[in-house]
Amino acid sequence: MKLLTARLGRHALDLLVLMLAFVAAFYIRFDGEVGGQMFKRMVFLTPYVVVWQFSVMAVLGIPRFPWRFVSMREVVQIALATTVSAIPLVLMRSLMVNVIDTWGPAQYAMLPYGVIIINYLMVIFGVTGVRALWRLKIEYQSRRQNKGMVGQVAARVLLVGAGSAGLLVAREVAGRPNLGIQPVGFVDDDPAKSRAIIHGLKVLGTTSELSELVKAHDIHQVVITIARASGSAIRDIVSRCEKADVKVQIIPGIGEILDGKVALSAIRPVRIDDLLGRDAVVLEEDLVGRFLSGRSVMVTGAGGSIGSEICRQVARLNPERLVLFERAEPALFNVLREMRQSFPRLDILPVLGDVTDPERVDDALERWRPHVIFHAAAHKHVPLVEENPGEAIRNNVMGTRCVADAADRYGVESFVMVSTDKAVNPTSVMGATKRVAEVYVQALAQSSTTRFVAVRFGNVLGSAGSVVPIFRAQIEAGGPVTVTHPNMTRYFMTIPEASQLVMQAGAMGAGGEIFVLDMGQPVHILDLARDLIKLSGLEPDVDIPITFSGVRPGEKLFEEIGFDAERMDKTRHPKIFTGRLQPSPLDDVKRHIRSLESCLSARNRDEVFDALSVLVPEMQEDARTHESRPAGDVLATVSQALAPSEQIS
Repeated sequence: MKLLTARLGRHALDLLVLMLAFVAAFYIRFDGEVGGQMFKRMVFLTPYVVVWQFSVMAVLGIPRFPWRFVSMREVVQIALATTVSAIPLVLMRSLMVNVIDTWGPAQYAMLPYGVIIINYLMVIFGVTGVRALWRLKIEYQSRRQNKGMVGQVAARVLLVGAGSAGLLVAREVAGRPNLGIQPVGFVDDDPAKSRAIIHGLKVLGTTSELSELVKAHDIHQVVITIARASGSAIRDIVSRCEKADVKVQIIPGIGEILDGKVALSAIRPVRIDDLLGRDAVVLEEDLVGRFLSGRSVMVTGAGGSIGSEICRQVARLNPERLVLFERAEPALFNVLREMRQSFPRLDILPVLGDVTDPERVDDALERWRPHVIFHAAAHKHVPLVEENPGEAIRNNVMGTRCVADAADRYGVESFVMVSTDKAVNPTSVMGATKRVAEVYVQALAQSSTTRFVAVRFGNVLGSAGSVVPIFRAQIEAGGPVTVTHPNMTRYFMTIPEASQLVMQAGAMGAGGEIFVLDMGQPVHILDLARDLIKLSGLEPDVDIPITFSGVRPGEKLFEEIGFDAERMDKTRHPKIFTGRLQPSPLDDVKRHIRSLESCLSARNRDEVFDALSVLVPEMQEDARTHESRPAGDVLATVSQALAPSEQIS
């Protein structure tokens, strides 16, 4: 009842503003002397004009806008509604002048152009003004209320980045003194903003002056408020803050900023993926939406790091149903609970099963008839797989064959296999088995109506068993942090970034492609370890020692992203390339894979390695006996491969 009363009160205030604006327009136009026929015209037209203007505003949703959050977007909508409502008044004024001599009442529909123009401006300022005053009132009350809640001295904060994100943060800080934050000013490298005042805060200098500014203004904390900061820029700011002995934090990503979701509660410490920063991945929402919206989608390995993120990304695109295929019961339970909580209206179906079990796979496909399968189930940990090579063949090769064959039999439209950069000139059993899986789906694509594609990418930050969680655990334990080799480098992506690009590649694939994702520049693992130690507030080799444990079985020093012999083509997406290899005859591939069945119980790595080399002749020895080519040579090879073709596929 209270809410209804408040809403009716706001509507009444809008009607009052519209009425006063119309009457005032007459008095302003005629210098306060509205008499005779013009007074009658004003009285007659007031209710009609006011009701018409309010009706147009209602259709465009103006009365539903929360007054306390009025912004430029609402002002534009108010101006649009006022413009739409003024057009008929102008038309009536133009038309009635032609019939006034023959039809006397037409004079009551004739508004002077001056009245229309003045009323137009007063409606915009009046309707916007009452909302702005209401917002000021609420903010004033909030500040008074919050002042009583603040029991500590406010932290003096320097905002690095005076752009749109910095402005949003400054506004929220100003409206929430209970946060205990006192913004002192901005730091920005744009010369055009030098010494400018933005939302009451002065741009005090550039990032090169950060240390001096921290001391001069007694800064307690620095917040990075740059929407599209590169990894190198963040690294530089963090380094300067460390030298100045001041705490540094960062705002969320650009997607949250553009959606208006930035909040002071979301400001967080700088993470390692911020230092690796790349441009945000932008999905072609229309293309991927058509690919998945209203479709039945199945994800194998749905409880894993990549599989579960693919599930999250798919779910937000409104599929008909989502089938979670996973053999680990705890992982399936966790992802199912999360998905049903986040997407309560989506039909989410858990299937506890193994991709190497043909009957279980057939049952899932026959029952749920998926249009799209994302095949993410795999053994991925290189050293562990080296000690259990037969299981890698069982899961990565036989499992992929089982699901791919079922997809072909049941007429699945698209099959997207998640692969790895370790399949390139593999030195490990894991990489070789993933390459065999690629060979199989590419061979099957030649004769199948199903569009089979594979998508390769590098290491995923934060995934189960990846290097970052291991380093963090070692730091928490007091060290040492163990790095295998001082020259070890890897390509890294974030879990959402990799998952989104897998979906994009799947939507683009015509069948038979091996997509390669742009993973940016390779990262030295030693630098990664040092950055993580610093982000934990400690000093490498002082507080936390770093030791070298030696290259593990199956590892390379430098990962590669493409075959020397393959032709890499650009695609419509700037972060996705295609590498088209000549597919092998399906019968030959099937025969060779059947021969691998004898290795399922093998414990001898060399025996499995020799068997895999029939289908993967480019296999190499690992870095323990033969170091990979330098990273510069690898990147040069890829650049040469990319150069010949500029076509968009």
